[in-house]
Amino acid sequence: MPQNIVIGHKQLMAEAEAQVNHVSAAEAMAMLGRDDVVIVDIRDVRELQREGKIPFHAPRGMLEFWVDPASPYFKPVLGEDKTFVIHCASGWRSLLATQVLQRMGLKPVLNLKGGFGAWKEAGGPVETVEKP
Repeated sequence: MPQNIVIGHKQLMAEAEAQVNHVSAAEAMAMLGRDDVVIVDIRDVRELQREGKIPFHAPRGMLEFWVDPASPYFKPVLGEDKTFVIHCASGWRSLLATQVLQRMGLKPVLNLKGGFGAWKEAGGPVETVEKP
């Protein structure tokens, strides 16, 4: 590990794992379409174009700004009284993102265990994303 790194990704993920709640792909699929649930895809737009998406898309790099009502980038859907299920490709990015969102006060917020890969493997519906 480089000398300037004092906490590696494995420790960050272990700490987040202990602090966040998860849902399985099957549980998330059962929640899809409910008015009180938003499934948030935080993957990069290139991943969406390549593999499709589960709506709603909020890029990982903008997530904290989209959630904060004081931010000029705030998205009202992320300020609603709903359950938020966060996912990425395999669950690593969404694990850390879920932890940050919980820390910011968003609740309830859940990590989709296994991410988009688990969703697809379980037969979850995927929307096609066209390249611009």
